[in-house]
Amino acid sequence: MPESLEDLIMLQPPTAERPLLGTIVLVVEDSRRACEVLRLICQRSGARIRRAESLASAERHLRTYRPRIAVIDLGLPDGSGLDLIEKLARPESGIDGIIAMSGDDTLQEAAIQAGAHVFLAKPLVSVSHFQTIALNLLPEKLRPARVSRPSTDTITPDPVALRDDLALAADLLRTNPDTATLDYLGGFLASLGKDAGDKALVRLGDMVRGINAPGSNSAKPSDLARAVEDRMSDVQAV
Repeated sequence: MPESLEDLIMLQPPTAERPLLGTIVLVVEDSRRACEVLRLICQRSGARIRRAESLASAERHLRTYRPRIAVIDLGLPDGSGLDLIEKLARPESGIDGIIAMSGDDTLQEAAIQAGAHVFLAKPLVSVSHFQTIALNLLPEKLRPARVSRPSTDTITPDPVALRDDLALAADLLRTNPDTATLDYLGGFLASLGKDAGDKALVRLGDMVRGINAPGSNSAKPSDLARAVEDRMSDVQAV
């Protein structure tokens, strides 16, 4: 017996307007902005989303839930999403579709070789595009007879999600980060900048990654933390 209205809705068959009804999507993504986009897309599509911010969090979710589709960002705070893709690509995982996602297009081949069925380059903003990909990964019996095009196909996330991401990056830059953390933060900021269409943020990510490069004259982490906070103030003013 369903325990909530949400559970009852999830037991209903998919419809043309909500073609992913009944589907659980695990989103392994460290960016709140990117995850908010996927949350809104899944909400409009009828899917239930479970979010994990790291590999460790994803493992905890997988002990409790069995998603049909996993969307995995390749750059995570505690390792590479490629490792999780390799694990979920095994037949015993029971997952129908694995979608790799990254702001770095050069990782597409590695993602497919690891076992991802599809690679999505950030930014992802189209409801219908995601629906098409997800439905192609599901068994035919779980697909509706037809799919209605969404009345509004483009997703625009709340700026609060971007500010949260920038605040996290600034805080980490002020903790005397080691080389591994700087590499992660550089990739995080560059990907976030690409996702948000912010070239200055992409360059800032490159600067963070370049701090420990041989012969680098880059600014100190604390200086770059202030630059991230300045960008955060600009977002707040929008």
